[in-house]
Amino acid sequence: MNQQATKSLSQLGLRTRDGRDAVITGLSVDSRTVKPGHLFAALPGTTVHGAEFITYALRMDAGAVLTDRAGEALAADVLKDWPGALIIAEDPRAALAGAAALWFEAQPEHVVAVTGTSGKTSVASFTRQIWQALGHKAISLGTMGVEGDYHAKLAHTTPEPITLHRMLSEAGAAGVTHAAMEASSHGLDQRRLDGVRVEAGGFTNFSQDHLDYHAGFDEYFAAKALLFNHILEEGESAVINIDGERGRQMAEIARDRGLAVTTVGQGQDAMLRILGQRYDATGQDLRFSLMGQTQMVRLPLIGGFQAENVLMAAGLALASGDSAERILSVLPQLQTVRGRMQLVAQRENGAAVFVDYAHKPGAVIAALQSLRPHVMGRIVIVLGAGGDRDRGKRPLMGQAAREFADVVIVTDDNPRSEDPAAIRAAVMEGAGPEAIEVGDRAEAILRGVDALQPGDALLIAGKGHETGQLVGQDLYPFDDAEQASVAVAALDGKI
Repeated sequence: MNQQATKSLSQLGLRTRDGRDAVITGLSVDSRTVKPGHLFAALPGTTVHGAEFITYALRMDAGAVLTDRAGEALAADVLKDWPGALIIAEDPRAALAGAAALWFEAQPEHVVAVTGTSGKTSVASFTRQIWQALGHKAISLGTMGVEGDYHAKLAHTTPEPITLHRMLSEAGAAGVTHAAMEASSHGLDQRRLDGVRVEAGGFTNFSQDHLDYHAGFDEYFAAKALLFNHILEEGESAVINIDGERGRQMAEIARDRGLAVTTVGQGQDAMLRILGQRYDATGQDLRFSLMGQTQMVRLPLIGGFQAENVLMAAGLALASGDSAERILSVLPQLQTVRGRMQLVAQRENGAAVFVDYAHKPGAVIAALQSLRPHVMGRIVIVLGAGGDRDRGKRPLMGQAAREFADVVIVTDDNPRSEDPAAIRAAVMEGAGPEAIEVGDRAEAILRGVDALQPGDALLIAGKGHETGQLVGQDLYPFDDAEQASVAVAALDGKI
């Protein structure tokens, strides 16, 4: 935590329009958390401008307000005779992030961040696991919260700057020296990572997602690229999967920034290159080259894509200063992230049930393609699509399931405020007439488990580690892994 109970605006890199300095007692982006003397950041939002809450912040005796010109105009009446300090910034999000970094001051010595459409959680977790196996006190931050040698819950994959810098400061105070972060496109676009000293960044892949937020693919990609052309300083490191066209484009962006680029992939020009994989029911043997030297390692991980995630994690650990020899020695210890191609149950006939977070067309394809070599029989998939999210991906998810699975069961995911039947209909449009529609997710999982014959596998896609189902404004307890275990036990006569 910061060593001072107060700081001046100038110490936080902030200036009022009239140049007047002021002392503040803390930072808030939520008017409900404002305490006397706080700086309240009234930020532009996707639906509501934070300036709508300036009145409430002033009632709580905020000492300073940070906003943009639009926010100033919205709150002109309440700010007109207010004696506190007003900071108007062209980019108030970036200004807040810089101020949060200076307020909390500390962070772990080694911080890496990974972005991409899929694989962020696994890469961050694997990097943290490598560090811990090598004796470092380490954490990973993202979808799963803060895990490792310091624990905390997070509301967002990449939290807002005050929470993020507070977490990093507290982790550092607890002795954590290494941190691996997920960098979401929302977080990068909203400047949440600004002010974090990142020594290496990773890029996994790029496919359709979040087009409910971003105007199109190019804007979505540009948000991801901010990690390499904005957050990372010249001379730092980038580890980039170049198997896709966008990967090569990102590598060029990183090189143009003056970053030291390490490439991952199956092509001959990849520096961490996958040479071969041999699959079985419990994992895979990976043959790869590391800077031209051939290596073999056993990975207790299901899914061919995990090899790319492991190599990216290894590349990030290399960039943070650990030796290749030591990193290679601990790779067989890596464990699957909860909800990421996780084996959750097995029927008496040997058929396996997996849970995966795949909730985008590309991720569904990758999950099914990667599961196929481990399965002698059929692949059954249970999937749905979330409400209040990118509607264009729904038929594409159904199409991906139809093309790469043998039996498709379409069900509800998190319908949120939308009509669940309408969401299922959009998925069914791509899944085709042979797909089975079962609205109740528990029943759909039971039907999927019941369909399993010897040698088959069931993939329950979409919710992964989540322990609730959001219907309207209500969050009901629901855990795919738990439901699968109950279904297996019931059908095999164990309960």
